[in-house]
Amino acid sequence: MLDELRDSFDVVQVQSPLRALSRLTRETFAGLYVGAEHLGDAFQIGKLLQNERILEGMPDGIVVLDSENTIVWGNGRLSDWSDEKAVIGSNFYTVLGSPEILGPDFCPFHTALATARPSTSTLRSGDNRYFQVHAAPVFEGGEAPQHLIVTVRDVTTEMLQQQKLVAIHQAGVELADLMPDELSVMSVEERIELLKKNILHFTKDLLQFDVVEIRLLDGRTGKLAPLLAVGIIPEAAGRDLFASPQNNGVTGFVAATGKSYLCEDTAADPLYLEGCKGAKSSLTVPLILHDEVIGTFNVESPEPRAFTESDLQFLEIFTRDVAVALNTLELLRAEKVTTAQESVEAIHSAVALPVDDILNDAVNVMERYIGHEPEVVERLQAILRNARDIKQLIQRVGQKMAPIQAHPQADDAEARAPLRGRRMLVVDADESVRSAAHNLLERYGCIVETAHDGGEAIYMVRNMAQEGNYEVILVDIRLPDMSGYGLLLKLQEIMDPVPLVLMTGFGYDPGHSIVKARQAKLPLYGELCKPFRLDQLLDTVERIVVGGDELGGNKPKNEDAAQAESGTAEKPAAQDNPPQPQQEAPQEKSASDNNAQQSAPSPKGEPVRQR
Repeated sequence: MLDELRDSFDVVQVQSPLRALSRLTRETFAGLYVGAEHLGDAFQIGKLLQNERILEGMPDGIVVLDSENTIVWGNGRLSDWSDEKAVIGSNFYTVLGSPEILGPDFCPFHTALATARPSTSTLRSGDNRYFQVHAAPVFEGGEAPQHLIVTVRDVTTEMLQQQKLVAIHQAGVELADLMPDELSVMSVEERIELLKKNILHFTKDLLQFDVVEIRLLDGRTGKLAPLLAVGIIPEAAGRDLFASPQNNGVTGFVAATGKSYLCEDTAADPLYLEGCKGAKSSLTVPLILHDEVIGTFNVESPEPRAFTESDLQFLEIFTRDVAVALNTLELLRAEKVTTAQESVEAIHSAVALPVDDILNDAVNVMERYIGHEPEVVERLQAILRNARDIKQLIQRVGQKMAPIQAHPQADDAEARAPLRGRRMLVVDADESVRSAAHNLLERYGCIVETAHDGGEAIYMVRNMAQEGNYEVILVDIRLPDMSGYGLLLKLQEIMDPVPLVLMTGFGYDPGHSIVKARQAKLPLYGELCKPFRLDQLLDTVERIVVGGDELGGNKPKNEDAAQAESGTAEKPAAQDNPPQPQQEAPQEKSASDNNAQQSAPSPKGEPVRQR
């Protein structure tokens, strides 16, 4: 048969259907003769050629390559990508402009032929297009494969999105990334400005948004405070917005619901409030941290339908990192506040009791040595003022060192606003109790002074009368020189009413001082157990303070106030107990007697407490 054909035609003989297909695509033939042994394979090749129109409509490229990477057949998609009309007979890599092989297999065609197994890799062309290739060997009889069927898929969009996601993640890491040496020299305000600058940089260069507005949510008031606004008109930037789905625009809706909002046409959207002049579309996403909305991120465009679902996805990912960066700054600020407060408290704790001793000694001198020259009295009063100023100055410095108020302890202090600036006297022989009173009350703005016994307390109250009196006096029921009830009776001679709170150790009151004090007009809520429980201590003193305000304050009695001003007030007997009922507990008397044995006579025969 072949000999007869050779008489009339130029016969080209090949050993496999694929090689025949390769010659058919490159050359012109009058006919095709298929031997009986290749009839089945030829039938499959015929079906391939018959379905070529279907393959040409596929979005992916399909080519047949020989062992030299020459294109034997293709569905035409490669021609579209390479702008070359004739790709049959050309080298595969040459058609794609010698692309860079990105892996994972850096020789995919050689690997597929050598191992007789499929291989996959990614290529990047010179015009920044990405192609994913899958090469599968074609088996012909029992021989080693000499041809590959290669599918080529354009993955440019997917790769660019993946690169953008990686860039967004890296940008998020860099938002608030500060070196230790930078943290030590940058103030809180400088860190915030750096974060805002980084957010704006990545928003414009990476996300390609030109109009940006970021607001932070105040969890207590629901108000959305502006943090960053670029391209927003001043009226919109200064607009008061709250986390509410009604009457607060898209931003308020997003903050209230925690859901992103894509506004494709601002003119037809009832929620939209003008932010950018001439804006036709907007995209707003919530700033979410630990499943809670902490703010909003809004971008706008003068073009309608300018934002896609991909933009929404990218912005949502970026805002997660923005929320984390804001939280990191908040933690750094809170840490700085805590450190400053701890430093101030440590200094204040170290000087509080020594300053109290100065106050106690000064009023003792003023009370015990009546008849001082006016200059001496004036100097003693200056000592009192300066000693009190020391603690106040420390507190003011602490407030300046603490850069923000958004701190749990600051919030607690704000809730206890009635205590700020209130003068309190704590009378207890136990140094730990006096120190605890300083530490617990002064952090809420109270002005705390202490005394060791009843005699010192009376002196302190009498000398304070010129400055407005103490608004709360906390007294142990068993003092070294008198009972708490006895001190109440003494103080009633100086001021009315007496804002007294009696303190008992674990509620133990063997002398029934509290019962007697109630009969002597002890203020309501005027009882407290030691050791202090903070909430109970604060509640008690706040009730006394508020009650005193309602009564018009605690005023000195006229006669004693006049004596205090003239310096002729009689000193109280430090060791004399006040008149007590016959059923007074003997323990309190013994406490007084024991203290009397520890007292030493002064130059004028008056007992003086030994330290």
